Amino acid sequence: MFSKAAKPEKTSDVSLSANTGERKAPKPASLISQDITLEGGIVGEGELHVDGVIRGDVRVGRLTLGDTGHIEGSVQAETVDIRGRIIGTVTAKQVRLFGTAYVDGDITHEQLSVESGAFFQGRSLKFQRPAPVALAAPEPEVQSA
Repeated sequence: MFSKAAKPEKTSDVSLSANTGERKAPKPASLISQDITLEGGIVGEGELHVDGVIRGDVRVGRLTLGDTGHIEGSVQAETVDIRGRIIGTVTAKQVRLFGTAYVDGDITHEQLSVESGAFFQGRSLKFQRPAPVALAAPEPEVQSA
């Protein structure tokens, strides 16, 4: 009479593995905290949040650079949110420079937003999408009689 009906499970926090059907929790962002200095590059597909210092190249899926974060090297990611300092090139589809951002280097992007107060010294280079290649129509053969 007063039994609880089974509630459907939320799928927004859990994803299904396509091959096995097992549920996998989303991966949390890796964190380099304010008191950490890292010498060397970082490569990964996940999300990285940096509040410390990295002296080396960073290549990740998504990068969030906090107010105290500092990167000396090139950055490559799908999305980059910058609140701290980057000295080096940035290459990403989407780049956001917040009011506390300091970037000294070129930014190659599809989409760039810059808040008032952000410092940017370098070139803003838009991704060049390759033009579609039109196939030439074959020339008609001329037959001699």
